Amino acid sequence: MRYAVDDVMRAVEQGIRGFLVADTGLLELLKQMQDEGKIPPTVVWKVSVMLAPSNPLSLRQLERLGGSTVNIPSDVTLGQLAELRSATSIPLDLYVEAPDAMGGVVRGQETADLVRVGAPMYVKFGLRNSRPLYPSGLHLVDEAQAIAREKVHRASVALEWIARSQMQLVQSAAGAAGLGIPEP
Repeated sequence: MRYAVDDVMRAVEQGIRGFLVADTGLLELLKQMQDEGKIPPTVVWKVSVMLAPSNPLSLRQLERLGGSTVNIPSDVTLGQLAELRSATSIPLDLYVEAPDAMGGVVRGQETADLVRVGAPMYVKFGLRNSRPLYPSGLHLVDEAQAIAREKVHRASVALEWIARSQMQLVQSAAGAAGLGIPEP
């Protein structure tokens, strides 16, 4: 725990304002430190998909522990998503394409319906059928760049699907209120 807090504090000193947290105890401790003024109020705690809540009570618990935004299971149904959304107003994170190690779900074509039911939401693209890159290094730069380009391509295709849906969905501007980013 000490090493994780040390890493966060060092990153905060360098200006980092968003962290992915995969441990409930760490999340609670970091939020307590933030409440005590040891960590700036503008720091965001993104709850990892490794803690993905499958029900509204677990989602609210992660929010109470300090989660600013929470990854939910990639295979959530629209009904389950509606239940999760009713439990909180914080942004939900959802992989519409998940890496193989997270189940390999591919559902970009459903993005419009997922956003309609789950907004505010961060739609995420892990790349199915690609090799894991973490921990990354110089030996993987070319592959990491190729994977990043393909994720952007898949996101552009999802935006086309959203446009074709003719739903009146609006993408939030960067830094918009309600996106899990605390006001300074």
